[in-house]
Amino acid sequence: MTFWRCYYHLVWATKNRAPLISPQIETVVIHAIKEKSVKLESPIIAINTVSDHIHVAVSIPPKLAVSEWARNVKGYSTHEVNAMFPDLPSPFYWQNGFAVLSFGLKTLGYVSDYVNRQKEHHANQTTEDYLEIIDEPR
Repeated sequence: MTFWRCYYHLVWATKNRAPLISPQIETVVIHAIKEKSVKLESPIIAINTVSDHIHVAVSIPPKLAVSEWARNVKGYSTHEVNAMFPDLPSPFYWQNGFAVLSFGLKTLGYVSDYVNRQKEHHANQTTEDYLEIIDEPR
């Protein structure tokens, strides 16, 4: 077995940054992402949402591209939300793409805490710009 520790902080938004993530949808999204991550052998460290985007701290093995992990969890969570809530005014979708930052063991606690306290950070306007980037600045 090869030793590895690969930590990533991913962020992506709902399509058009629509505020679609209600508490009920959040439950389905988080469950789906955790379920798919187990199948992808990628332990979730922290996961949280606000109304229009999601943060995930995850350990992805080197045998799996980060983009492949993101494609899988985004697709599966989209499918699960639309299956559980067929009467939404329009189908639930994520934006194309995502932001990803790598981090090391020394900052694992900081990133995990930041993700876990997303709602508080947004409510108190204490977000870290660097950890909230979703689209590449132009």
